[in-house]
Amino acid sequence: MSLKSRLLGLAFAAADALVEVDDKAQVTFALGAGPVAGQASASWIGRPLIELLAASSRPDVLDALRALVAGGRSEPLNVLTDCGDGRVRRAVFRAFILPELDPAVSCALIYDGAPFVLEAETDLPLADAEGFMARAREGLEGKNVAALQRLAMAFIEVQGLSAATDAANERVAARIGARLQLAAHDGVSAGQLTANRYALIKEASDGRDLEAEVREAGLAEGLNLTSHTSEMAVGSDALCALRAMRFAIEGCLKDNAAQPALTFADSLSRTLKDADRFRGIVRDREFALFYQPIVDLKTRAVHHFEALARFGQAGGPAPAIRMAEELALIESFDLAVAEKIVHRLRQPGSGLLKIAINVSGASLTNDAYVAALLRMTASEPENRRRLIVEVTETAALADIAAANRRLSALRDAGIKVCIDDFGAGSAAFDYLRGLSVDAVKIDGAFVRGIDNDARTRTLIGHLVELCGSLNLTTIAEMIETEEAAAAVQALGVGYGQGWLFGRPEAEPVTLAPLAPRARRQGVVDAWG
Repeated sequence: MSLKSRLLGLAFAAADALVEVDDKAQVTFALGAGPVAGQASASWIGRPLIELLAASSRPDVLDALRALVAGGRSEPLNVLTDCGDGRVRRAVFRAFILPELDPAVSCALIYDGAPFVLEAETDLPLADAEGFMARAREGLEGKNVAALQRLAMAFIEVQGLSAATDAANERVAARIGARLQLAAHDGVSAGQLTANRYALIKEASDGRDLEAEVREAGLAEGLNLTSHTSEMAVGSDALCALRAMRFAIEGCLKDNAAQPALTFADSLSRTLKDADRFRGIVRDREFALFYQPIVDLKTRAVHHFEALARFGQAGGPAPAIRMAEELALIESFDLAVAEKIVHRLRQPGSGLLKIAINVSGASLTNDAYVAALLRMTASEPENRRRLIVEVTETAALADIAAANRRLSALRDAGIKVCIDDFGAGSAAFDYLRGLSVDAVKIDGAFVRGIDNDARTRTLIGHLVELCGSLNLTTIAEMIETEEAAAAVQALGVGYGQGWLFGRPEAEPVTLAPLAPRARRQGVVDAWG
């Protein structure tokens, strides 16, 4: 008997299956039994090792393989093997590298017990966009800067799926998914974002050809697939990278109909550039504030102004604000706006001005914004009575009770608080119930239809009645006609804002157009 045969016999005396994998963890050699009776391990040849394991076991096995050096042996791992029929089987996994076979890895599996169906499913299919973000977050959080800088985000666009049947697409998606999970740095941080778009977090130094992996997955199902892969470094800030990735993915999915050639990598690159540009604008205060009047509907006297940000030629800030909220950049911007307004209130001739500033719900998730605004106004506390903070719902408040404590600190200091765009979002009544405020601004989408929509008038009427019972002032947005002004005034709304009374101007214009039979105009001092 040859030495080779003796060694093989000894190996099988200690294992149920022997597997050899290459440097990409693809099975190149297999002998012994599969996890199901009658199943031969030879059928594993050519498949990624990861396909033989339940999802919960993949990260540990991949980590063990990556940690091996020539002559090294892994610690025994308790794993779940995939039986291929919806069941799993427990096994002990060992791996070692013979120096003369390096980089090939020799693996042994010892089955433990009979196959069974998991009570709680752990062998999840390839994640969708939301699932991918969750897995990516789990895989990145807690890593130190050096570890993060070794990682990259890869995006794969696949062509050639349109001619396939739904069943073939499902099969090839499963094959692509298994290969991408194998390439993921933790064995699970991969996802199918759309029917033909995939993403994963990988080791930046991993040089495997992902386009070839996609091509081979397609050929296994008789499909001739091509793909394009783009990569970007994760960088040193995992949270920022994840937020930018989410924003880019959502933007790319939204824009795909109009820009089908836009890749996720392009979208992410654009997002990161926009974020850097936004940081610079905030840092250097390179944005302007325009002032739109809010008037007393009975007298047309200008009551106060809303400060509206403008970014050069880009005009309105809505897209930039949304990006800033998603990437956790909004607090610095909200504070920059507040700083400019506090400075404006100190200028000569500003003694009668009252100005409303917007604050995102995202800026109220901690104490920093409120503390900074109170510090800004500490030397001139009388100016606090000339400030109104409008809480926007663009980023919903996760903890309304905590936000209310912060807003109450502003109100205690004399700063008024208003709920902005009431009715535009699902959290509007939660805000009304949970936040102690002074005013409610009715979203302009309701006001625009008030002339010819009885339901809208009824809704606004009930809202005004509710606010009156809570001793809250009401403001209607987007009033553009005398008819709309008369309609909201008849329903009991106290104040109005819109082009009828004045467009945003670089300097506050305290003279608003007179209402019919109006007798006076100018700035009034109290909320009434």
